[in-house]
Amino acid sequence: MSLKPPEKVGKLQAALQDKAKRAPGYRFYMLYDKLYRADVLAFAYACCRANGGVAGVDGQTFADIEAYGQELWLGELAEALRTRTYQPQAVRRAWIPKPDGKQRPLGIPTIRDRVAQMAVVLVLEPIFEADLPPEQYAYREGRSALNAVQAVNGWLHRGYTEVVDADLSGYFDSIPHAELMKSVARRVSDRHLLHLVKMWLEAPVEETDERGRTTQTTRNKDEGRGTPQGGVASPLLANLYMRRFVLGWTTLGYERRLDAHIVNYADDFVICTRPGRASQAMTAMRGIMERLRLTVNETKTRICRLPEETFDFLGYTMGRQHSRRTGQAYLGPRPSKKKIARLCEAISAVTQQRVTWKDTGQVVAELNAKLRGWANYFCLGTVVPAYETVMGHARRRLRRWLSVKHKVRRRPYAAFPDRRLHEEWGLCLLPRITPYYSYANSGNLGPRAGCGKTARPVR
Repeated sequence: MSLKPPEKVGKLQAALQDKAKRAPGYRFYMLYDKLYRADVLAFAYACCRANGGVAGVDGQTFADIEAYGQELWLGELAEALRTRTYQPQAVRRAWIPKPDGKQRPLGIPTIRDRVAQMAVVLVLEPIFEADLPPEQYAYREGRSALNAVQAVNGWLHRGYTEVVDADLSGYFDSIPHAELMKSVARRVSDRHLLHLVKMWLEAPVEETDERGRTTQTTRNKDEGRGTPQGGVASPLLANLYMRRFVLGWTTLGYERRLDAHIVNYADDFVICTRPGRASQAMTAMRGIMERLRLTVNETKTRICRLPEETFDFLGYTMGRQHSRRTGQAYLGPRPSKKKIARLCEAISAVTQQRVTWKDTGQVVAELNAKLRGWANYFCLGTVVPAYETVMGHARRRLRRWLSVKHKVRRRPYAAFPDRRLHEEWGLCLLPRITPYYSYANSGNLGPRAGCGKTARPVR
């Protein structure tokens, strides 16, 4: 959450986290009454409002709520929670495309349910944050995917160059309810709050087909597994269940015996090992996942031996890189070819010839937003070759779009040279907007521009 909580909500969260840290075995028994506090619900609504999102199965939008009266609406929700008459509605199923052409199911609760879930997250997150191990990087304040990439690179530079590149099949849809609820109940004994979480896990899913027909399924309840990917509480619950794997790896002694280390982000994780131990690590990982009733995707799970091979993690390709200045080889990350290609596709979509009716400033602003957003994430390791590819594509597409708009049929480069695109039209230049990241604590990622001056060389 990016919003700063109100003073009283912040104090509540700090007190819960402090108690959780000081007493690792303590179970919290008086939490439900915190959910319908006016300040907690108001902040939960503000967080959901800031995240945006479409309406659920009831069709109610944030604009509808504010037209009705936000305080009145929140008061009704608080009363339903207080009297324990609150019942979640069905989750709306949507599908989002994946890079491999498949589709990922997304569950969209109603805004009412999202606000109630956010209130629970505000109360539970400080408690479980005290318990999550450092190997987990997703959905945690002060941690990010970039930190996970840095952590992996740090292990590579310490000599852990055999990597189990693992993939789970439908992690969010596979989490078993009984085991997940045990993970929650390990810290929470408040039966009313536990019942609330269970109701969300078992909520039916509503889907509308191409003909507009609506159907509801109760697969989650019938099979006793799955948490909707898209629900407000799902990231916290997913982290909590993955914690079992990370802690199991340590308590069963695999980290020490195999000298193998996990880096986890949501349902993505890798295990970094010394040469010759990856096969044992993969066998151990499969055994733990079987006990957790999770399915390893065998087609995507493999052992990668660096520097001869590479693997992708969170959009970065990890492996041998080369200094552009000296030619020296070193281990480090670079933006993956898939992510470069997807950005180029997005740039092409913005600069289609059939949208030449748009104002030039609007098109350039859209391009700059995509370029800056992409570069803000892809800013580690060897980035300059990727930047050059992306900038070359952006200039070509914008130049072609301007030529069509202004009916320039010959020598478009002379009419719209690179300098004019940047200085007159305002197209951003990636290497100049990349934030600097310190690599001192990440195993030395090498220079930002990819020259490899301080990176560990490989042969």
